[in-house]
Amino acid sequence: MHDPAAAARLDAAVAAAFASEGALARSQPGFVVRSGQREMALAVAAAIAAPGAALVAEAGTGTGKTFAYLVPALLSGGKVLISTGTRTLQDQLYHRDLPRVREALGVGATMALLKGRSNYVCRHHLRRNLEEGRFERREDIAVLRRIERFASISASGDRSEAPGIAEDAPAWARATSTRENCLGQDCPELAECFVFRARQAAQQADIVVVNHHLFCADLALRDEGVAELLPTTDALVFDEAHQLPEIATQFFGRSVSTRQLLDFARDLLRVGLADARDAADWQQAATAIEQQVRELRLAAGRPGRLDAAQLRGHAALREAVEGLVDTLALPALVAAAERSRDLARLSLRATELAQRLRRWLDGLDRGPTAAGPRAPAEGAGPSAGGHTVPDAGTDVAPGIDPDGDTLSDGPSILWAEVHQSGATLHETPLSVAGTFRRHRESAARAWIFTSATLAVAGRFDHFTAAMGLEGARTLRWESPFDFAARALLYVPRHCGDPASPEFARRVAAAAWPLIEANGGRAFVLCTTLRMVEQQAALLGARIRDSGLDIELLVQGQASRLALIERFRSLRAPVLVGSASFWEGVDVVGPQLSLVIIDKLPFAAPDDPVLRARIDALRRAGGDPFRQIQLPAAAMALKQGAGRLIRSETDRGVLAICDDRLLGKPYGRSLVASLPPFRLTRDEGEAIGFCGVEEAGLSARPATSDDCLPGNPS
Repeated sequence: MHDPAAAARLDAAVAAAFASEGALARSQPGFVVRSGQREMALAVAAAIAAPGAALVAEAGTGTGKTFAYLVPALLSGGKVLISTGTRTLQDQLYHRDLPRVREALGVGATMALLKGRSNYVCRHHLRRNLEEGRFERREDIAVLRRIERFASISASGDRSEAPGIAEDAPAWARATSTRENCLGQDCPELAECFVFRARQAAQQADIVVVNHHLFCADLALRDEGVAELLPTTDALVFDEAHQLPEIATQFFGRSVSTRQLLDFARDLLRVGLADARDAADWQQAATAIEQQVRELRLAAGRPGRLDAAQLRGHAALREAVEGLVDTLALPALVAAAERSRDLARLSLRATELAQRLRRWLDGLDRGPTAAGPRAPAEGAGPSAGGHTVPDAGTDVAPGIDPDGDTLSDGPSILWAEVHQSGATLHETPLSVAGTFRRHRESAARAWIFTSATLAVAGRFDHFTAAMGLEGARTLRWESPFDFAARALLYVPRHCGDPASPEFARRVAAAAWPLIEANGGRAFVLCTTLRMVEQQAALLGARIRDSGLDIELLVQGQASRLALIERFRSLRAPVLVGSASFWEGVDVVGPQLSLVIIDKLPFAAPDDPVLRARIDALRRAGGDPFRQIQLPAAAMALKQGAGRLIRSETDRGVLAICDDRLLGKPYGRSLVASLPPFRLTRDEGEAIGFCGVEEAGLSARPATSDDCLPGNPS
């Protein structure tokens, strides 16, 4: 129940912490009071003090949103869960920001960091793999020995803390567990389990730091009646909240991939030979599954995405899936299950995989749902961003599987994704709004969502509808940076139609004079992998012809982290990349002073989920372009543009090579969603703005929340 006196005390304590002579100013020399940060902190405090409240807060780069939610969270005295979009920010919060604010405020709140199980060493699987010694790569054994030494001295078992071992090293797959192969309470190593210890610490802590993937996994497990991963808290804070709808869509759906099936076949052979060699011909059983997987991939055809209508007419693919269901029926495995915990878990995995494949086939056989549209939640209406339940005839399946297991609070979309080496069969919810609405209403706790990119032209409808947040309080604070003076938005005149075969060449022609004038130090952000290849080739040729000492970095040459680190260290780098470089990349200062975007980031038209949502909204009388496609493009464009100005001393040029930004009526909404850059179409002005550095200025990151002069926290 809401306690007005407690709310007033929290409000006063938060205001005092951000005062010019408050706790933050006393503990951090040079702390600068920013009105936006203080106002956001008070809004977060008000939400925490009102159980059941929902707050959606956009805070522009440099506002200092991290401290704005950490201060009220720590001063509230309650249990608060903070969820981030990336493990990088998760680690930063736990290891740096939280301890700093806790010390400044002088509170004794306890903290815990919790990640998904694949981030922790599994002693059981590590030991078994070392004992059995079957490895695809010779170097894996050496890496596993190093992981073993790390596990023997580590308190956390967190792979990110393992010195000298890359987080993406293939050997980690043999040293960690998955939901499918974890033995849980039956594990002989349970007492020393890193995951179990981390979850125990999270249950007891006042402040728990997780990521969106883990949070959504927890909600999905609760819906399946499985014991929850995360503790129940008084408040939830979601940083990088713009990522939540997409992540939640993945977790509230179901999928079966050829990789999962091949992993199962590999484990079947390994465990069968180790624990029940005499029970069956495990080699033959594993080979049969691998052969059926190959047939499925062959039947699937060329890489691409297939919607339900295409899949119903794809007899060869459906026959291959049927064959997999039959192949996964393994009586010998069921009979041998009692001989070891690992065999019992394998038997359960075989059943689960077969059931998922059968459900997917049954969904295709049922065809479009015959159910009429349900009444939308009060205040939702057709503006629900493509998340209105569809009319009869829409090509989606009911959201309840034959066993009564709820996928989502509404219909789901059946589709398949075919890639070069395999395929994935998907069942994706049409909307997660109902699921989140139900979970919010199930317990009286505050839900707080924040990001630098949540609004589209000042409105939050797209996000609130996607998350079922009708009636939530929405607030936004502009970045304190002087974009008009320090940044230029340049839209070249002659790039033409993005659908033209000449478009890639024209983009490179428009980009090159800027890159040359800026001495590299540029990101070229592309909307497709095909465009990445084209720009890499075209710009690479220009670099070679120019003789300039510019180094070209291309997505795929190395890991994302390695490319960013190399970009930071080079004198004149140019990085060409697609989606993974549009957000979550922080390069502060003149090292990145030019960002070039090929075209407006509208979602690919071959996306079956997008097509189904467009169809559903159109049948409900809405405008799919205005309510789905345009807001999504605006959010993505804001993220890409956000790579340019990361501190108040940064300056540079943002070039968007798409005439539609200024030539189409909807372009006004996209421009209005961007920071207030000064706009030009004059190439000479853009070239003149490139490469100009102001002496005596040092750059400080806007997202680190360092309490230093000019950097609000």
